Formats: sequence, structure tokens, C-alpha cells
Amino acid sequence: MLHGRGEEMSVVDRLLAGCRAGRSGCLLITGDPGIGKTALLEYAASTADGLRIVRSTGIESEAHLPFAGLHLLLRPALDRTGALPAPQERALRGAFGLAPTEPGDRMLVGLAVLSLLAEFADGGPVLCLVDDAQWLDRASAEALLFAARRLDAEGVALIIGARTGFAVPGLPRLPLTGLDASAAAGLLAEHAATLSPADRYRVLAEAQGNPLALLELPTALGADRPAVGGQAVGRQALPMTETVQAAFLDQVLRLPEPSRHLLLVAAAEDTGDRHVVLRAASALGCRLTDLVPAETSGLVRVNHDTVRFRHPLVRSAVYQAAPVSLRLVVHTALADALDQPEDADRRAWHHAVVTTGPDEQVAAELERSARRAAARSGYAAAVAAYERAAQLTPSGPEHARRLVLAAEAASEEGDIDRMVELAGLGEKHSDSPTVTVRAVRVRAAAAFHHGSLRTAARLLTEAAALTGADDAPLAAHMLLDAVHTGWYLGERELTDSADRLDALPLPPDDPLTHVALLLTCATRSATGQGDRDPEVLARRIAAARRTGFGGPHDTILVGATSLQVAGQDTEAHQVADELLARCREQGWIGRTPPVLACVARALTFLGRHSDAWDEATQALHIAQELGHRQWIADISGVLAYLAALSGDEGRCHAFADDALATTEAGAPPAGMAWAQWALALLDLGNARWDSALTRLTALHTGPVRHQLPGTRSVSDLVEAAVRLSRPALAREPLARLTDWAHHARQPWIDAHVQRCRALLAPEADTDELYRAALRLHPGDRQFDRARTALLYGEWLRRTRRKSEARAQLRDAFETFCRHGAAPWAERARAELDATGEVLPRTETVGALAVLTPQERKIIRLAARGLSNRDIAAQLFLSPRTVGYHLYKAFPKLGVSARTELAVLEGLEGGSGP
Repeated sequence: MLHGRGEEMSVVDRLLAGCRAGRSGCLLITGDPGIGKTALLEYAASTADGLRIVRSTGIESEAHLPFAGLHLLLRPALDRTGALPAPQERALRGAFGLAPTEPGDRMLVGLAVLSLLAEFADGGPVLCLVDDAQWLDRASAEALLFAARRLDAEGVALIIGARTGFAVPGLPRLPLTGLDASAAAGLLAEHAATLSPADRYRVLAEAQGNPLALLELPTALGADRPAVGGQAVGRQALPMTETVQAAFLDQVLRLPEPSRHLLLVAAAEDTGDRHVVLRAASALGCRLTDLVPAETSGLVRVNHDTVRFRHPLVRSAVYQAAPVSLRLVVHTALADALDQPEDADRRAWHHAVVTTGPDEQVAAELERSARRAAARSGYAAAVAAYERAAQLTPSGPEHARRLVLAAEAASEEGDIDRMVELAGLGEKHSDSPTVTVRAVRVRAAAAFHHGSLRTAARLLTEAAALTGADDAPLAAHMLLDAVHTGWYLGERELTDSADRLDALPLPPDDPLTHVALLLTCATRSATGQGDRDPEVLARRIAAARRTGFGGPHDTILVGATSLQVAGQDTEAHQVADELLARCREQGWIGRTPPVLACVARALTFLGRHSDAWDEATQALHIAQELGHRQWIADISGVLAYLAALSGDEGRCHAFADDALATTEAGAPPAGMAWAQWALALLDLGNARWDSALTRLTALHTGPVRHQLPGTRSVSDLVEAAVRLSRPALAREPLARLTDWAHHARQPWIDAHVQRCRALLAPEADTDELYRAALRLHPGDRQFDRARTALLYGEWLRRTRRKSEARAQLRDAFETFCRHGAAPWAERARAELDATGEVLPRTETVGALAVLTPQERKIIRLAARGLSNRDIAAQLFLSPRTVGYHLYKAFPKLGVSARTELAVLEGLEGGSGP
């Protein structure tokens, strides 16, 4: 019976009912200590008929042991790991120490958790219960929450209990407050009926509706109770946590001294391993029989293998009340008892607790523990171990090196504040140029992800100068990052970084050299400087590609700049797609946002807008999970552009606002160029010529005009200027586009040039220029061709060639409808109406428009022949969720088998977002 929790119990009941029906769901229950979170979890367990239960509890002292809490939760399902995709299986087994670890992405473990829960639920619905999640080690919490946000149709219910302040965006939350007066009185009467009226009033007043306090405080109100800390319980109101701890401690103080000592050992031991507890306690003169009084009092539960406290506050009360000197004795005993190789990490931390001054042996032990944690993607644990190792190291080179190692681990963790703090300390104590440069690079990465681009550029340039010719490859990596940063800042910063990179004496055959040569060539081409010979650029692209581009970061940097700067969108998509496949194969989920963004941009330019939307939204979700403001803003700009194409004003403006969010005074927002282009395109589609021209002029005269939108929006600017009878404004932009077309030698760019010339030409030349543009548009750029056909059709109608106009306008209208480009379709429809051809008002859309975005992504991949498991790995879902969405999508499409998907209209071009 849970007093006063009827509404909360009904929420749990609905979650369990959905799980039994095959639907997944999550619930985060939050509240103060003792408020009833554990009781609700127990209620869920007691009513989970037909569900299998797995559970885990966070323990504060285990927070430095990566994946400890997750291993406890998933232990019953580990026999299913063989059914996971190979990268996920390796990541999960490595995380749990069941197999050799491999370098990988910490988020891959979360995907493995999702897949494993789905596999386990294949044998029947599963209820996962996690209590005291605020004490979970960070690696466990991140992996579990990554999976929680993606649960869908697996038949898994996840209920998490955590203290107030445990923030988990994206999960349903059930906050608990104190019981009302009636429920509190009922609970107290049921469990402490013999209390005097005065004591009952005191308990009710002090408990303030906290159920645990209502249950525990009565035991502390006996006349013969000992004082706690010199102050009798009940004489004075205390903060709630201390009040309940005092009630627990009151019971502990009634035990014989050997039992209290044995409880202290159990409180200091992480796992509850009964054998370790008894072995360590024997050094304090305790025996197995000394557990009996503690177990009889209900403070602990003992079985063949474990000693578990009945509530985390019991553990906390026992440990905090013990003298510091006695705690040190206990940790020493535990370190001696943990004498097996697999106990190395716990042993290191018990030694670290005892050690008060410099101790190289313990520091080295902790550093080895940190390396093991990092190898298992437990970067938060690695940070803690490296930092503690540094604290136990005398001031000097080793002290600085360990601080920088901690900063680098924090960088992998994505903890920007800790990156800055630890790197700053390491730099402060370093007398080694190499260590200093590593520290600065961490600080620069933190600044970049935080959106502080000028700070990042300055740090990278300074670090590269400090390295100089002594380590040219390291300096090159710094300057590659600086070029990337300069790309977002402006032409001056970009050119400066490229010049510094070009001046480095790099080995001629090093892959990094080819990347540096290509990047400097591409950036100068983007800014209209230096050698723009397309043959030179083509040779450098080929050379860099042969060498693998130097690494994943360098690959995407090249793909996002030089390939698309050269107008080679198909090649850019191919390179980015190859890297994306590597990211997915290796589990580099944290590296995927810029890769997905590059794929999305290429797909956008190729007219595959719906595919682009899917990739960009996935990139945004991952960037938001990582908290990387730079990528959030950058990707939001691309999404604003795609929303503009479909005519979705609300989403376009919302994404543009995110893209234009400024995090550093004086620096352009990361998504500014795309946001300006998006808003201008939205205006063009709705015939708001003045506003469109204003936005495009700002883009073409602003600090980021060298970015892709600056060059590729020239034809939009020309159209807006001509509509407003201001052709003079179009001359200079068209000259730049013509120059780019001359050097890039891409038919699609030539088509844009001819379209612009047709808009500006005397009437006698217009017809042939439009026809030339239509001939030059490649077959994989149907949207661009439709825009030319629309303009040509409008001109034909104005010149009273209605029959020819109808043919162009009808083609344009059908293409816009297939792409879901509503405002452009309406423009084409209005022009057709003016020619006398009236179209029915029914919507003409691609086949996939009837699907949800998730279904659409899955159907496209299924049409390419991918299995459910392959689709799940690509979209970070479980195979069961993929199967569920296919089951829902097939009837909507009127198909019954995968083989029928490839013939459906719109799978490649797609409707709009």
C-alpha cells in the first residue's frame, strides 16, 4: 500500500501495460531522498506480471568505475551479446571487461545497450529498474540514457529513480513531492500506532510529508535514545537528509562495536561482495557472526554473495559518522583484500583514499586504471583517475602530463568545463612544449565546440607557433584545425591560417602533406586568391584521396571545403558517405555530426531534399546530445534551408534562429550563411522579392560570403534583383559565378550561369539561353532544372507563347510536387492558371509523403536492400523498432514485400521534410 501515490501508480501502470502490448517507454522519477522513488520502483516490480525484470542501483562510491552500474543491470542478458552487430558486441564486451578493449566511441556502447535490450525482449517484455541513478558512473548513465531516448517498439519499460537535479532531456519525468497531510497521517498511523500525540505531531512536522522520514523518525524518538552529534534527535528541526540519516544512525549506534565496524567495511566496499567485506573486516577483528545484529535490525540484507544496505542513506550515515582515521584503516584493509588482477581498479582507488601525500606508486597505479577506463570508453572514470594521480604526483613534468591526460579524457567525454579547467592547470604547471601544446589544443577544442571561434583560432595559432619546425606534423594538425575554425570566422582569418599551414616544412610523402596542400589550394579558391587551375585542384584531390586524407577529421574537413568548393557535389557525397560508413562501422557516433552534415549538404545540392533532411536531423540530435553548440548552429542552418524549400515558414524561422545564435561577441554565428540563404529562399518562394534581395545582399557582402551559400546563391540574387528591376545589382555576383564556372568546369554551374544570363539578356537572346540552361542541368538535379523551367515558362507566357509555356510549367509543377516544394509548386500552378490550364487542387506528392519521417528513413534503406539489423545500426535504433516501422509503413504504401519498394516514386528524390 502506497499512501497518497494513486496518480503516480497509475502512470506506472500505463507504462507496464504498454510494455506488455509490445511498446517501449521510459519514466524518470525524481525527488528528494526518502520521498518514495524506491517505493514506486518496488511497486512496479510487484505488479510486473508477465514481464521479466532486470535492475540496478547506483552507488556513490562506484562513480569512478566505468560501466559498473550498467553491468549489474544487463548481467541477465549478457548471453545474448552474440546476436549483436560485431562492433556493438565488441564495444559492450570490452566495456564490461569481458573481452580486449578496442578504440571506439563511448556512444556505441549506448547503441549496444539498445540492441541488447531489444534482443532480450525478444523472449518476452522486459522491465528495467534503475534506482539512485544520480550515483551511476557517468559511462553507465550515458549509455543507458542514449538507449532510453531511442526505445520505441521493443517491449521494454525503463523506470529510473534519481534525486532532484538529475537532468535528462527528452525523457518523461515524474517529480515526487511530499505526501499531503492526510496521506502522511495515514502512513504514520499504520507504522507507528503507539506514538504519543506529542511525538506524532513532532514527526509529522519534521518529516514534511517525506515517507522515509515518517517511517524512520519514530525509532529515534524513544526516551532512552542516544544523542547524535551532541544534539538529541527531535529537539531541533534539521535538513531532511540529515534528519533521516540521523534516524538511521540511531539504529546503527545501538549495535555492538564489531557489528558497527563490519558495517563500515561494507559501506566503504563498492560492490557489496560479501567475501571481500568479511576478508577485509577480519583485519579489524570482525567475524561472520557480527553481521547477525545488523541483519536482524533490518539495516542490511545478506545472502550467499552480497551484503546490501536496505537504503543508500544507511550506507551514507554509517560512512560519514565514522572517524576519518577509522575510514583509512578500513580502506587499507579493503585494498589488501582485493588481491586479484581483476580487482586492480578498485584496489587503486582504495589506496588513493588512504594516501595523503605524493606517492608515485599509487599515482602510477591510478594512471593504469585511467588507461583501462579510457580503453573501455569510460572517460569520466579516466578523468577522475588521471586527476587523482596528478594530485599524488609532485609538482613537475609528470604532474603536468597527468593533468593534460585528464583534460584529454574530458575532451573525449565532451565535458567542456572540465576540459578547460584541467588543460589550464596542466599548461600552468608544464615546462614541456609538447605537453603545453597538447593542453592548448584541448582548450581550443573546448572553445570551438562551445562556439567561441576567435578564442579557438587564437589558441591554435599560438600552439602551432610554439611547436614550429620542431614538430611540423603536430603544428600542421593545429593549423588544419585553425583553417577549419577560420572557415566560420571570415576570409581574413581563413587566409591567415592557410598561409601558416602552407609555410610548414612537411615531409613530401606524408598523407598530412597532401591534405595541407589540398586545403590551402581550396581555401584560396574559395576566397578568389592564388592558383585556381582546376587541373591542380583535381590532382591534389586525387593525391589526398589516395592517402586516405590523413584521418577522419581531415577527411571531413576536405570534403566540406575543397570538394564542394570545387562544385564536385557527387564526389563530395561519395567521400562523406564512405567516411560515414567508417564512423558507423567503428562506432564513432560522437564524430558523426559534421560527417552527416556534409552528407546532408551534398544531398541538398543534388536535389535529394528528403534524404538530406533525414541526415541533417540525425546530425542535429547527436550534436544536441553532445552539447556541441558549433555543430548545432551549423546543422540548424542546413535544416532552415530545407524547411524553406518546402515552404514551412515556422520551422525555417525556428532553425534559422538556432543557426544565428551567437556565443561569442564579434564572431559570425556558425550557421549564419545558411540561415541567410534559407530565409531569402523562403522569401523567393513566396514572391517577397524585396526581403529576399536584402537578405541575399547581406550574405554576399558579409564576412562569410566565401562559404558555400555565398557562391551558390548567386542565381537567387540575380532573380530577386531582376524581379525588382535592379539588374545592376546582379552584374558583379554574376561575374563571380561565371568565373567560378570557368574554373570548376561543372555542367550544373554552367546551367546556373545560363539561367542568370537569360534573366538579364535582351529578349532576342532569352529563349536560347533558357534552352541552353535546360540542356546543361544534369539528370540528378531535377529541382534546379524545375526552377529554370519555371522561369522559362513564366517568360514564355509573358511573350504569349502559351502552349510552350504550359509544357515547361507542367514539368516544373510536377517536379516541385514530388519534392514537396509547396511554394514553388503554387507559383507554377498560378502561372499555368494564367495560361488557361487549370489544375485540380488535389495535392500531388511523392509516394513517401504518407509516411512519418522515421518510417521514410527506414523505407529508403530497406529499398536499397539493407537488412533490419543494418538499418538499425545506421539509424541508431533497435532491429525490432525497424521491423515495427516497416510493419506500419507497408500498408500505407500498398506494398507487402521489400522487393516492391524500389519501384515506388520518390524514394530517391523524395518529398520535402
